[in-house]
Amino acid sequence: MVESVRRVLGKPGAVDLRPYTKLLEAIEAREPELRELDDAGLTEKATELGNAELPYERGDLVELCAVGREAARRTIGERPFDVQLLGVMALLDGHIAEMATGEGKTLAGAMAAAGFALRGQRVHVLSVNDYLARRDAEWMRPLYDLLGVAVDWIGEESTREERREAYSAEVTYASVSELGFDVLRDRMVTDVAEQVVPEPNIALIDEADSVLVDEARVPLVLAGAAESTEADVEMAELVRTLRPGIHYEIDDEGRNVQLTDAGIDAVEEKLGDVDLYDEDDTSVLPRVNLALHAQVLLQRDVHYVVRDGVVRLINESRGRIALLQRWPDGLQAAVEAKEKVDVSETGEVLDSITVQSLVLRYPTRCGMTGTAMAVADQLREFYELEVAVIPPNKPCVRVDEEGRLYATREEKEDALVSEAASVHETGRPILIGTQDVAESELLAKRLAGDGLECVVLNAKNDADEAAIIAEAGKFGAITVSTQMAGRGTDIRLGGSDMSDRDRVVEVGGLYVMGFGRYPSSRLDDQLRGRAGRQGDPGSSIFFVSVDDDLVMNNAPETRGYEAGADGEIADSGWREMVDHAQRVSENQLLDVHRNTWRYNQLIDVQRSVVLEQREEVLRNGLGDRQLAVDCEATHAELVEEVGAEEVARAARLITLYYLDRGWSEHNAFLAELREGIHLRFLGRRDPLDEFNRDAVPAFKGFLDEARARAAEAFSELEVADGRIDVAGVGVKRPSMTWTYMVHDHPFSSALETVVGKMKGQGRTGG
Repeated sequence: MVESVRRVLGKPGAVDLRPYTKLLEAIEAREPELRELDDAGLTEKATELGNAELPYERGDLVELCAVGREAARRTIGERPFDVQLLGVMALLDGHIAEMATGEGKTLAGAMAAAGFALRGQRVHVLSVNDYLARRDAEWMRPLYDLLGVAVDWIGEESTREERREAYSAEVTYASVSELGFDVLRDRMVTDVAEQVVPEPNIALIDEADSVLVDEARVPLVLAGAAESTEADVEMAELVRTLRPGIHYEIDDEGRNVQLTDAGIDAVEEKLGDVDLYDEDDTSVLPRVNLALHAQVLLQRDVHYVVRDGVVRLINESRGRIALLQRWPDGLQAAVEAKEKVDVSETGEVLDSITVQSLVLRYPTRCGMTGTAMAVADQLREFYELEVAVIPPNKPCVRVDEEGRLYATREEKEDALVSEAASVHETGRPILIGTQDVAESELLAKRLAGDGLECVVLNAKNDADEAAIIAEAGKFGAITVSTQMAGRGTDIRLGGSDMSDRDRVVEVGGLYVMGFGRYPSSRLDDQLRGRAGRQGDPGSSIFFVSVDDDLVMNNAPETRGYEAGADGEIADSGWREMVDHAQRVSENQLLDVHRNTWRYNQLIDVQRSVVLEQREEVLRNGLGDRQLAVDCEATHAELVEEVGAEEVARAARLITLYYLDRGWSEHNAFLAELREGIHLRFLGRRDPLDEFNRDAVPAFKGFLDEARARAAEAFSELEVADGRIDVAGVGVKRPSMTWTYMVHDHPFSSALETVVGKMKGQGRTGG
């Protein structure tokens, strides 16, 4: 095993594993003695590890891995492989451990989390969804119990008390979104006792690339003062009558749509000869644009599904329902009007946080995933994390066949179905990965029409995920799934009937087929990685067509190819064109990530100023001291009438209210500024510089303004029944708060793409 580890040590860009490898023999040598101990003795050995400080010294690291290995063997029936121990050590050193699917990331992560906890560190294990957080916490609980470490988990439906209790555990499992929302809610409390999230110590991130890269493009938002929004049914009905190419045109990227001259005339006539560009009434054109965007660019069962009369967005990187995700600026209501469902509540944004800001709160960060090296530069740039590439326990023998390229989608589909039928005759289980819900259902229908019955896993039935994946490796099974990233469950050959495993091995193992390439090569690799786990046989192949969205949006000049009778394009140059299109897509995604980070850096600085002031008010009575100076006479009178404690309470509530009120208003200003800032590029000015130039002076005097508003309200206070009536001066908390993840505004995103292209042309002199 040690030799197999050494074979990959030279991988460029990876953490050197040799210091860890040298400890493997010593860890194994401790095994006989530890097996002689009873459970109480093993727990005592684990407890003794808490006597020193982090990081672990060589001898303590050997003992931790040896004790953890024995505890895992006893509690969950799995003796960690040497390579899993390498992963544990890499995590404890604050790295990202790249471990292939099926190599035991969950167990390695639990052992590392326990190792941190035994040294007195509070650990938050962050995942991509609630399902994995609960599953892993409950699965690993016996291990934690034997090691003397308390563990708990948080889900979307957890109450505030349940959250407080879960966070009090030494190791807490939670999705990154739930943690972010809890942090946002804690920033709004008016009493220290209401806070639930403790001071951050260790963030151990599962599916680290999905969380730190994919999720990082989507800010988490806390909103309040909810109110109903009316559906713009009139505009939804109007845009349904418009025709593509006549009344509107879609840009090359498929990210923006605009009316043609004929479309403008048609809309103005249908609305009663209005002028869409009337300077005295600018409300009509945005309504038309929102309805048109919802009708044309947002597709049901691709970007969202309608379930139980509710529009639910689909997370593009995972193919799952994003329960708390919505579009901003009226676009959500426009989609709901389009689908003729009840319009959801909306309200003002109270605060937001990016994944970067959330994770960077933790002094120590580490994580694990199967596809880290592809984004190693981003992990280093945004999170100061390095990647340790952990070799597989057994060599991967999966055969990744060369992809096949076809002229049209129909020919691609014919080829895939024909291949599936041929493979199915052998009994090999087949997993077909698709881009979205609609594609999965259409393909499943086509397969069934050809006598190939299959099971579908997509955002409409992801609650059945574990059961579906458990049987995907059965002899003769065909499974059609949307994105497999974050599914968190291995496909075992033979399915739940392990006696069938040998038969599946004999016919070649799992056969993975991609119905098109994904926007990122990492997602391709995550699909491929479902086959060939732990040295199993398996193979993968991708079917692509020239008219796939990936190709059309990122390499649209696709003419001049020669296709065979079945539509297949054999020319290697055109195959390279697909790789090029994927690289362009990846660069665009990186630009979105980087822009999110760049624009939020200044906002984070300003937010930290407000939060520091807020903590002084919340914990140390700053508001009371300030108002005693600013409203000396009123403060003294109130103290005499109701006592110092009651006055301090009122001062705290009023000061916090105006700090929060001011930040919400400043946040709205920044959002509006961000939305329109790219227009300044047309004047040859850098949008980010322009954003900072306006955002800095807008924040100047923020604390003084909040203090002045608090003093004005304080001077008008009245007493009723021995209590100060803060509500009487307008100090009220939101009747409810709600959370969501929000996409960038579609129109500004489209313009940002145009700006990027113009910049590129400028650099090359075009």
